Amino acid sequence: MIDPLPVEVFLEPYPPPIRAAADRLRLIVKRAVPDAVERIRLGWRIIGYDVPVGGRTRYFAWIGPEPKHVHIGFEHGVLMADPNRRLEGAHLRLKKVRYLTFTSVDQIDDREILAFVRDAVRIATLSRGERMGLAAEAWELVEAEPPA
Repeated sequence: MIDPLPVEVFLEPYPPPIRAAADRLRLIVKRAVPDAVERIRLGWRIIGYDVPVGGRTRYFAWIGPEPKHVHIGFEHGVLMADPNRRLEGAHLRLKKVRYLTFTSVDQIDDREILAFVRDAVRIATLSRGERMGLAAEAWELVEAEPPA
């Protein structure tokens, strides 16, 4: 369910460093995708982002504040380029989503987040078939890797 709560009101209960980090991440998303639709999703306790595609929108990212840290996550993160293996979520066996975690603004690398956001939008705007093709390619690469 999407609730019309202002982002500032949603972030108000969080500690100042978490609010500041969330605001910084919001600015980066807006810079990367100026036409992104930002909405509070109270049920999930996140700030969600959709990108317009034709006459519809597609969900691509979220910012999830918590009392001790804030996440920026990507709906199709498992398909995203992550050469430095920065995206988290595999350890939780998340099948689709990947995310980054921050406790303060100074941990945020704007260029890195911009690249991740742009890649998330690229993948979100693909057709379902194209995303499935990417997933199949990714599985082939995983299966080809020698055991550690």
